[in-house]
Amino acid sequence: MTATSATPGPEPLFRPDGRDLDRIRAEFRWCIPPRFNMGVSVCDRHAVATPDALALICENASGTVRRVTFGELKSLSDRFANALAGLGVGRGDRVGIVLPQRLETVVAHIATYKLGAVTLPLSNLFGSDALAFRLADSGARVVITDRSRLELAQALRADIDTLEAVVCCDPEPGALRFDELLTRASASFTAVDTAADDPAFLIYTSGTTGPPKGALGAHRCLLGNLTGFELSQDFFPRDGDLMWTPADWAWTGGLLDALLPALHYRVPVLGHDGGRFDPERALALIGRHRVRNGFIPPTALKLLRQVEAPRERHGLALRSIMSAGEQLGAEVLRWCDEALGVRVNEMWGQTEANYLAGSSSTVLETRPGSMGKPYPGHHVDVIDEDGQPMPAGQVGELAARRGDPVMFLGYWRNEAATAEKVRGDWWLTGDLGYRDDDGYLWFMGRKDDVISSAGHRIGPGEVEDALLKHPAVAQAAAVGSPDPLRGEIVKAFVVLARGHAPSDALVAAIQADVKARLAAHEYPREIEFVESLPMTTTGKVRRIELRQLEIARKRGG
Repeated sequence: MTATSATPGPEPLFRPDGRDLDRIRAEFRWCIPPRFNMGVSVCDRHAVATPDALALICENASGTVRRVTFGELKSLSDRFANALAGLGVGRGDRVGIVLPQRLETVVAHIATYKLGAVTLPLSNLFGSDALAFRLADSGARVVITDRSRLELAQALRADIDTLEAVVCCDPEPGALRFDELLTRASASFTAVDTAADDPAFLIYTSGTTGPPKGALGAHRCLLGNLTGFELSQDFFPRDGDLMWTPADWAWTGGLLDALLPALHYRVPVLGHDGGRFDPERALALIGRHRVRNGFIPPTALKLLRQVEAPRERHGLALRSIMSAGEQLGAEVLRWCDEALGVRVNEMWGQTEANYLAGSSSTVLETRPGSMGKPYPGHHVDVIDEDGQPMPAGQVGELAARRGDPVMFLGYWRNEAATAEKVRGDWWLTGDLGYRDDDGYLWFMGRKDDVISSAGHRIGPGEVEDALLKHPAVAQAAAVGSPDPLRGEIVKAFVVLARGHAPSDALVAAIQADVKARLAAHEYPREIEFVESLPMTTTGKVRRIELRQLEIARKRGG
């Protein structure tokens, strides 16, 4: 089947008509259908209307490129939905997807949605402990992975009662193969009729204490993303648009800020399974495929600044970029204007309630350092301890009004944790900030100890648990330490067990152990050995003291 050039799909919610963001917000009203399925929305309806339209461009590390139409994507996902059903997956069951940006990742997601099951996106960089907890806690029935995580997934299957099958997307002896399942499965499949409120995906998010919590999202969450997505991409879609992100499709940013909303609008997505992010290769990729739109996290944009004259050297044709995860700063924004030829729109949201507020240079004056304003259909304010909105200029907790279609259903099997984040009509984000006299929101920091590093939110508790599994570690505390590239890095303060002495070799060994258990972005890039940790009277580590110490050191205070 020959792929045609990209043409905009469904009608966008907004068109450039001279209105500013405040007017658009005042006039906007949600219209969420009672029945809605994400798989049908991003694939099947386009396959019926325009089967030859280009859906995906997938390039691997060796430079091999595969182009896939919506008609082909529907056929593949129909077959895999039948294959999953043959493995015992039914409505509401969880399907783990541990894959990089490749065709099988998209097929697995769409097939699971159409089956009425729930995707469990998992980073291909996760180590043994991180994968084991999420697969066991979710009760995943099947996990789909590649050669790099096959052995680990098969070993975990023996210890996780619910996990019945491991599917590998690479040809490996003795493995249950993705391609063979497709070949054997029927090509005839009718998507399950799901309610907009039915669960569709389960993404784990880190907290300050204990293990990560699973945020359960509904099919309607995709629709809730669209107002912010359109405006942060400067009126999306337009003729010739092509979406790309370096963010892992296992994260909220890669999945719901780029891949799925672009497909919803029948705009093709570029996927690149090329390993670790490299700024020169990334710019070459953008230029080679004529990428027009991107979700590019701040750390990646800062790395791109290392490349001289990127637009001229790589023939860039970028039209719009959204960035989120941490503040960019005026200097990076200026560089993007000049070197990339794009005004970057910053966005703010969370896994539990995504795409809540941000900027849009086409309808809102950009103020460097500001989070922008709430996007249409979303209500965000700064509230006090009683849940009351605070006057302009006063710092409080940023909160989102409940009942928003973008808001998650709740934490997986954890009603108590869900209830803790609710105050009256508000969902508490844990972020501190203020609203200025013009309605712009400004981020001031976290209310808790969550570490924000290169766009990832990292719970110190999970890092500390991994540290304590090393025989040399008696006590440990993990905090965010200021870093010019990543915003923050994980720093560990470690009290050594008896019989162990500080050394560079021990630092490297502890770091390697944590990286193998969790993920590359979660290991402590700095470790400081101390005699003791600051404690409260009840025996809890006072991370705030350690965090303030790090801030003072980095500032030279």
